[in-house]
Amino acid sequence: MSKKERFRIHIAAYLILVKGKEVLLLRRAHTGYQDGNYSLIAGHLDGGETATQCIIREAEEEAGITLQPVDLEVVHIMHRNNPEREYIDLFLRSHIWEGEIKNMEPEKCDELKWYPLDSLPDNIIPEVKLALENSNKNICYSEIGW
Repeated sequence: MSKKERFRIHIAAYLILVKGKEVLLLRRAHTGYQDGNYSLIAGHLDGGETATQCIIREAEEEAGITLQPVDLEVVHIMHRNNPEREYIDLFLRSHIWEGEIKNMEPEKCDELKWYPLDSLPDNIIPEVKLALENSNKNICYSEIGW
């Protein structure tokens, strides 16, 4: 008799980095997923790290900036379903960082640019757009792809 394997969900963390009324977006390139579309600094949680640790790591890896845990706040949680897998996405916001923002992964990103929160580009990944809109309205939870 074989044991049924338990369901496993994937978890990703996203950084909503805000300067005034603008948010930092990156345009994906050469990854095979949503290339040409805008997203946020983001990544999957590695085993043995918190969402806060994940987004601090990703901010350094992708944009060359340093974040402090005290400056991060969880502003939105999304339960997302796509054809390959199911996700819990955690969106953390910060207005404070150290260092100069620069594209540290040009092989995965061809642009880092500030956009007004009330005028996002048309080619933004739908779940990112929904999370930004909801977090701006203080809506803390959403579902997409069901």
